[in-house]
Amino acid sequence: MKAAVLDAVGEKFTVQDIDIADPIGREVLVQVKASGLCHSDLHIAENDFGFAMPSILGHEIAGIVTAIGPDVTEFAIGDHVVGCLVSHCGHCEQCESGRSFMCVNPTETQRTPDQPARLTRDGKSVTQFSELGGFAEYSLAHENNLVAVSAEIPFDKAALLGCGVVTGAGAVINTASVRVGDTVAIIGCGGVGLSAIQGAAIAGARRVIAIDLQPGKLELAKKFGATDVVNPADGDVIEQVKALTGGRGVNHSFEVIGLKITAMQALGVLAPGGGAYLIGMQKPGTILEIDPFGELLMQQKSIRGVYMGSTNFKLDIPLYADLYLQGRFNLDDLVSQTIPLDEINEGYDELRKGEVARSVIVF
Repeated sequence: MKAAVLDAVGEKFTVQDIDIADPIGREVLVQVKASGLCHSDLHIAENDFGFAMPSILGHEIAGIVTAIGPDVTEFAIGDHVVGCLVSHCGHCEQCESGRSFMCVNPTETQRTPDQPARLTRDGKSVTQFSELGGFAEYSLAHENNLVAVSAEIPFDKAALLGCGVVTGAGAVINTASVRVGDTVAIIGCGGVGLSAIQGAAIAGARRVIAIDLQPGKLELAKKFGATDVVNPADGDVIEQVKALTGGRGVNHSFEVIGLKITAMQALGVLAPGGGAYLIGMQKPGTILEIDPFGELLMQQKSIRGVYMGSTNFKLDIPLYADLYLQGRFNLDDLVSQTIPLDEINEGYDELRKGEVARSVIVF
């Protein structure tokens, strides 16, 4: 099969021929029809987080089941599915209590060392990032990394449900438990940020403040439910947000870029008692300086990291898919463009510029 391979951190993706194994056990072979270009994959490609190379990245996939292992119970050939990188065993205390994103045995979805690799090149193993390896014509995944969705939802829209949507909307709805009447600020209006804006609107937030340097993205944010927009080019972000909230600040802030300066802004825009939620991947070694007395103790602010929107994706992905089909969740405007696999590097160049919400590879 054809796949976009990253041979080393800092290099470009190259389309190569890769061998993929037949499914065994609870594995499912998916013909990938769409694969989103997420910032997380770009962070992995540009920074050494310790992942083995060569690797096939890509974790926002949608496709069709073409083969199943003998122990698969959840899927049948022909099912339309979405992949999610929340690997989980399904039987630990966290999984059984609905917190699969905190699974203590996530490696159970991988093949064991005595089994042949799922992906190989010239007989040597290739890393399958996030147990999906979605920048390829096929993905061989454990059934715990997949969920069935309606065949009515287009593949390029469905793919975004696997990460960007559940991460952004989930951080608002699941992690922060935003309520009717709350005030919210979202720093960064890419695919995850726009999904967070939608989540806040669905939850009934009274004020949803979108923050981004790109005027086009701020205009787009209004389509997703932003009531106000802030451009850092127009002045201090914290002062602008407080001016919009009567000098008080917001109840909840969400940082989805992964920069130190924006993480500190997320804390600074809070009202007393507010919570800052850090979603974006920070570079390894990043240190945040926080005043624990003035901000955490006296103002009772909190700061929390968010992984994948605290999603139970087996429930959340079908939920958002249904809301999309009902016209209540906007996925259409999340897809900035569709591209072929061999344009992946150009797609990431555009993502770096910050001018697109999501590019999606289609096969």
